[in-house]
Amino acid sequence: MPFVTVIGGGLAGSECAYQLARRGVPVLLREMKPVRRSPAHHTDALAELVCSNSFRSDAKDSAIGMLHGELRALGSLILLQADRARVPAGEALAVDRVRFAHGVTQALERAAGLSLWRGEVERLPEGTVVVATGPLTSEKLASDLERHVGAKLYFYDSIAPIVSADSVDTEVAFRASRWGRGEGADYLNLPLDEEAYHRFVEALRTAEKVTPHAFEEAKYFEGCLPIEVMAERGLEVLAHGPMKPVGLVDPRTGRRAHAVVQLRQEDAAGTAYNLVGFQTRLTWPEQRRIFRTLPGLANAEFLRLGQIHRNTYIDAPRLLRADLSLASEPRLFFAGQVTGVEGYVESAACGYLVALFVHARLSGRRFEPPPAATALGALYRHVTGQAHPEGHPHTPTNVTFSLFPALPGRVPRDEKRPMYLARARRELLGWRRGLGRDPAALHATAVGLPAPLGRAAG
Repeated sequence: MPFVTVIGGGLAGSECAYQLARRGVPVLLREMKPVRRSPAHHTDALAELVCSNSFRSDAKDSAIGMLHGELRALGSLILLQADRARVPAGEALAVDRVRFAHGVTQALERAAGLSLWRGEVERLPEGTVVVATGPLTSEKLASDLERHVGAKLYFYDSIAPIVSADSVDTEVAFRASRWGRGEGADYLNLPLDEEAYHRFVEALRTAEKVTPHAFEEAKYFEGCLPIEVMAERGLEVLAHGPMKPVGLVDPRTGRRAHAVVQLRQEDAAGTAYNLVGFQTRLTWPEQRRIFRTLPGLANAEFLRLGQIHRNTYIDAPRLLRADLSLASEPRLFFAGQVTGVEGYVESAACGYLVALFVHARLSGRRFEPPPAATALGALYRHVTGQAHPEGHPHTPTNVTFSLFPALPGRVPRDEKRPMYLARARRELLGWRRGLGRDPAALHATAVGLPAPLGRAAG
């Protein structure tokens, strides 16, 4: 079987390369680190998490939780390593980012039939290629991609700060998870009264921001807006967004604050916390100045400050075929955020699907897209344009129930999620059976499916 080149060692590329290797396809995984780095990357590890350490909700009946479960059932490398590197975060699946990336890197280095080549790719090579270069595609490769796909599309993505745990004032912070969910009180919470909150919003509005280059238009993903952009949209927007106090009661006062800053554990040892929802384009001096005015952060030691980066993606519904290969050049496949999916798990899921599609092509098998009613299928519907009305602009998105086919009839609101989940389970089971003797899951499913088919590799 001919070898496949996978460009990009992020979550999509790592998942795709690993799944191809498990299916007996020789793989050359090309990653530019450490020869060249993007501004957001700091380590040599594959699958480095450059933004939050959270894979978001792990609740089985949430859209993203359904995607977690489906990938677990299908033997996803990314979900396996995320589970192994898990840290307390209530209902969320959050990981120790160093342990997670190390686990993925080690698995890929040990995978039979997979070779890792370090160095920047400036031009697309010959043969079958999977482009999984993510939101930080290097300028040289992006320029070469333009020859194949046309003009680049992009928006700006931003990164939240991380503080040292021992620099947070525990006389101010209280431990709690929203509505008491999760195993314990996994978050540190900093309460603000109305006056302190309004001062903070005003500081954000008047602070110095990093401005994009004159030739770049700032387009932000609505699900990950910089905190100062939200502040500019209205005085109480943050109090109804990432700083909402709903479900959080200060045990020392018995009252709910006007607004709350949540800090989520960043590593297994609990030495670092990130400011949830505080992705930002403020200059670094302004971040230190303004965030230290928050209750409990007067002496904050910032282990990482927020920043922005450009996110490059293609107009996938217009450019790609049903198997996510380029219509004008079918030897080229695209996976991950470069297709217009947003999020760690969504990127990994896209990489998983592309591995299936490439394997089907090379082995002469019939291509089978995932069922529309599964979370994988919903994401696939977005990338291929099936989830949106004709003429709808292709913009990056997380997996949401809006991407799923509508439930039949009128369904009470509190019954919708269980119905989405039950329908997805049925359809995934049928689809997975149709995959035949594909390699089985690596660990037990979280979505109630039977034991995996066949025997797992690795």
